[in-house]
Amino acid sequence: MDFLVEKILVPDKKSFQITEHDLGAHTSKVHTHCNCELNFIKRGWGQRYVGDSISNFQAGDLVLMGPNLPHCWEVKGEYQEQSPKCIVIHFQEDLIESVFTHVPELKPILEMLNKAAQGLYFKGAQIIQIQNRLEQMLQLDGLKNLINLLKVFSLLLETEEYEFLSTPGYIKQANQSDFQKVNKIYEYIFVNFQKDISLEEVASLVNITPGSLCRYFKNKTGQTLFDFLKEVRIGFACKMLSVTNKTVTEICYESGYNTLAHFNTQFKELKEMPPTEFRKKSKMVVTH
Repeated sequence: MDFLVEKILVPDKKSFQITEHDLGAHTSKVHTHCNCELNFIKRGWGQRYVGDSISNFQAGDLVLMGPNLPHCWEVKGEYQEQSPKCIVIHFQEDLIESVFTHVPELKPILEMLNKAAQGLYFKGAQIIQIQNRLEQMLQLDGLKNLINLLKVFSLLLETEEYEFLSTPGYIKQANQSDFQKVNKIYEYIFVNFQKDISLEEVASLVNITPGSLCRYFKNKTGQTLFDFLKEVRIGFACKMLSVTNKTVTEICYESGYNTLAHFNTQFKELKEMPPTEFRKKSKMVVTH
């Protein structure tokens, strides 16, 4: 089974992000990314694919997965007037190396995350407590959320009922090659998004022709190269609007755009509001 390679954009100055979202068409596609992921099923049931494992899932299921492990949740059942939902935590790509390997007290968490390379399915009485923590974390931010995350890890370490989902060392060599190529493209975009992107240079990085590059990227990621570039540029612009007093025009050019009109159009497409309105709302959030 082939899979899509994703890039999870965890906000700057955060070690992780927690979100609640619907289970549906997107989650039913087998995908992979460089981030560790904790996934709690709030509502719904169906089939779960993790590595080379296929099993059923239902509300209350909790799975921890290491980086680069293909996975998906294919919904088979829904509740009346209540869409299937999950709560997901994605961690910064370098979190394990930068934090957990250097703090002795976090060694048990590091060992658990290493086990999660196969996917860990947790069961037992602690799951209800973990769910309550996750629900609280959706409403919090900053240090309070980090403290709650450590409490979630502590509860996971106390959970004796768990099972490995995938077989040891599961990997698909052909897909691993694609994974490496796509990540080279991602890295190039992150380094160069503030200037004009050369298809020829990107294509040369992964040894394919410029004419094939866009088709290849769409096939492997589910989105076009220019849609991803737009996400990165607008994400950077949002940060600048929130934390600086630079003018919209200055931020437009620093984000890699050549015209203010094009910048405004793409900003509205992604954020459903103009940059000036986004800035006002972000400042209100900071103030309160």
